Amino acid sequence: MLSATKLKEVSERQGATVESLARSIERGGMSLKDAVSAVRNWERGLMKPLPKAEDVRRLAEALSVEPTEISDWRSSYQYAPMTARKVRLVTELIVGRPVQDAMDMLKFTRKRAAPMVDKVLKAAVADADEQQANVDTLYVKEARVDEAGIRLGTKRWIPKDRGRAHPIRKKACHIHVTVSQA
Repeated sequence: MLSATKLKEVSERQGATVESLARSIERGGMSLKDAVSAVRNWERGLMKPLPKAEDVRRLAEALSVEPTEISDWRSSYQYAPMTARKVRLVTELIVGRPVQDAMDMLKFTRKRAAPMVDKVLKAAVADADEQQANVDTLYVKEARVDEAGIRLGTKRWIPKDRGRAHPIRKKACHIHVTVSQA
């Protein structure tokens, strides 16, 4: 996935303008005006339209860098069966660390969320490895946990004495991990 901060940093370092980058990604069905709009959005962090692998490759060629130098790799676990509050305790441990250190830390963390976060991290690293990134220089750029509401399929009420009922709120969360090259 294209990284907005890396794209902006490399384009400033190379002295490339938005128009020159737009000319490089102009493709069938996309006019120069649409390409300029897309590059401006990508530099701001808005991924509309979503950059394709071909767009990232063409931008890297225009900036004369490798595609891995302007990319991040993301992975997510949707509707993980745990509250976001408990998973955040684990994700705060790994942010900013090298990937190998983060994996070692997750292996020895005695929290129920640790294996879930470890699977997401391994998926992001596998995606980076598949796109020929140097796995030894990867670090955890971002680890974010979002609320997903009440888990589907859970009982909504538990019967109590004298005909009362108390709600059961089993929560779910979304775990997002982003790795980047140092």
